Amino acid sequence: MKRRHRRLIYFITVIAVITFVVSKGSQLVFKILYPLRYEEYIIEYSNKYELDKYLVMSLIKAESNYIYDAHSGFARGLMQITDDTALWISEKLDTDFKYEDLNNPQININMGCYYLKYLTDYYKGNTSLALAAYNAGMGNVNRWLSDSRYSKTGNTLDYIPFPETEKYVEKVNKGINIYKKLYQKQEE
Repeated sequence: MKRRHRRLIYFITVIAVITFVVSKGSQLVFKILYPLRYEEYIIEYSNKYELDKYLVMSLIKAESNYIYDAHSGFARGLMQITDDTALWISEKLDTDFKYEDLNNPQININMGCYYLKYLTDYYKGNTSLALAAYNAGMGNVNRWLSDSRYSKTGNTLDYIPFPETEKYVEKVNKGINIYKKLYQKQEE
């Protein structure tokens, strides 16, 4: 009788552990796939520039996967800012700036959030247009908006002719929801 009782307790314990690992394990895997670092800077600058912090988190994930010194050949840092854009932003912010500052997470997130806010305002709150411009440049997005093959209204894009940019916008928009699901509960 004692042996059966021990087996039953052992079996229930194993099931409880497996259930816990399965229910929490998928979230742990997603947190590895969707990391969150530099949260204090993300919160500070998303608040300063009135941006959704989950948008900023997802954009950083898409741009650099949270690697502070990432570089693509054209852009650098967490939010992958080009040298020309960084120089323009530093003039707007009236700050001293050196290109190696783009590898500083605080400076990069500040500049990236400033630029994302600029694009969001320019495109009248349309986040998808702002993201397309962040990836492909404002000149391309403005041309697409004025071309009836890509935009029926001139205010939104029906089709993005650059597959990389189309995937980028989708990826960041999906990432926003994932970041909310993974990290929003921590705040409550």
